[in-house]
Amino acid sequence: MKLYDKVAKGLRENIHNGLFVAGDKLPSIRQLVTEHCVSISTVQQAYHQLEMENLIEARPKSGYFVAYKPIAATLPVTSRPAQRPIEVSQWQQVLEVLLAKENVSTVQLQHAMPNMTVPSLAPLLKKMTSLMRHQASLSLPYGNIEGSLVLREQIAKLAAHSGCVLHPDDLVITSGCQEGLSVCLRSVTEPGDVVAVESPSFYGSMQAIKTANLKAIEIPTNAENGLSLEALELALEQWPIKSILVTPTCNNPMGYSMPEAAKKRLYQLAQSYDITIIEDDIYGDISYQSPRPKSIKSFDEDGRVLLCSSFSKTVAPGIRVGWIAPGRYRDKVTHVKYVSSSMCPTLPQLAIADFIKSGGYERHTRKVRLLYKQGRDHLIKCIKQHFPSDTRISFPKGGYILWVELNKRYDAVKLSTQCKQGNVSIAPGILFSATGKYRHCMRLNFSEKTEIEREQGIQQLGFYIAKQEQD
Repeated sequence: MKLYDKVAKGLRENIHNGLFVAGDKLPSIRQLVTEHCVSISTVQQAYHQLEMENLIEARPKSGYFVAYKPIAATLPVTSRPAQRPIEVSQWQQVLEVLLAKENVSTVQLQHAMPNMTVPSLAPLLKKMTSLMRHQASLSLPYGNIEGSLVLREQIAKLAAHSGCVLHPDDLVITSGCQEGLSVCLRSVTEPGDVVAVESPSFYGSMQAIKTANLKAIEIPTNAENGLSLEALELALEQWPIKSILVTPTCNNPMGYSMPEAAKKRLYQLAQSYDITIIEDDIYGDISYQSPRPKSIKSFDEDGRVLLCSSFSKTVAPGIRVGWIAPGRYRDKVTHVKYVSSSMCPTLPQLAIADFIKSGGYERHTRKVRLLYKQGRDHLIKCIKQHFPSDTRISFPKGGYILWVELNKRYDAVKLSTQCKQGNVSIAPGILFSATGKYRHCMRLNFSEKTEIEREQGIQQLGFYIAKQEQD
């Protein structure tokens, strides 16, 4: 057992035994250094581990405290989508969300946007400014079609945290994860093929399926463990499914992370039926779990898993730097990527590479994970206070979005229109289905605005939900 594990174990036992209760201040770092004869970094690692377990929380300039337990919420029911391949619709509704213009006073609970005001992004901004001042000429020529080598080296090192062993040559840089998903779909399917997806599922993935002229078969999920492997196996037996597109870690929109054993079983199913898996791991680095959950790619023995990710959700969407680890489809992916958008801009790649190499990315993700976890607990508390008592709420294990399921007598599409009058925006559930299911559901974020502003937004939503009851 490592030293920090021993320190963490002692504190954990003291909390579980009631020596420290919720709200109590814990011993200072210096006090524990003296008491256990260890280094400052050892105590810091121990406290970080307990933070990831939701046992304690750090308060600026005050120290560490035993965390209050989150208010329990009833999870959404297991989804029941249509069990047949269907064509994806909903593009007009998605377009309206993407083109929506909101003023600065709007409480924006609609988009999956990271917090971009945190000080931990300062080193990245400084590096981007420096590159523009002193090496702007690098942005003019064509770059490497596979992306900057220095960036691919850093991504390969990051991938080790999810259990992957990757070489820089195993990677292809893309303009965000959305392009990565689209390129992968076009690399492993032909028009008319069937792709299995989670239900509900990210609307960007759905629209990538639509654009590639594919059909989707939606597989039931639950808010705790994710994709139903039993339902998937039944679908594989019944339909000619060509690929499985999943977000198994910190899922969008439900927030679950599939257990490691389930991820391995999913990979084994793909082997048995000789199909590919396109894995969207865009939120994996901001999982609240420690250590970071393994990816399905970490079990890949024969190159059938195409792993996609980007820095859009962990750092900032405007960076537009993503990547694919395409396994045995590397040549095809490189070709489709070239036809899609040729090369990616060089300077953002160099800035991100430096941010990772200098330790800035690790410090940033550590900071925002704690920030988002606190935001989750606060938003759930607000929803339970201001929404109907039979509301069901997901309990995300990472990221900054959650799924809210109202009683079916409520209409989230109508609510989305109504709440704009109160300067609040939401993402109605129909966006996350191929056929417009989940009309009584919504996705909310807890990354933007302050806690006070978010609570005001939830109060407004509660008001319009009650108004629907009266209408």
